Amino acid sequence: MARSHNFSAGPTALPLEVLRQAHEEFFDFAGTGMSVMEISHRSEVFMELAYQAEQDLRAILQVPSQYKVLFVQGGASL
Repeated sequence: MARSHNFSAGPTALPLEVLRQAHEEFFDFAGTGMSVMEISHRSEVFMELAYQAEQDLRAILQVPSQYKVLFVQGGASL
């Protein structure tokens, strides 16, 4: 399969390894037998995912512990 190159401001092309992992986890996230889009936002699996996402973001952006991190939905338009 020939890959296209995307030179726009975003979104960017992802490495094949990332796409493969996302593809696999889309059908069976963390061994649940469900897509991450199907699991309850109140489940332990999702709570761990949200916690890890916050920890990763804090580490990448060096967000101090006295600050809150808020994840909200958003799009490319107002």
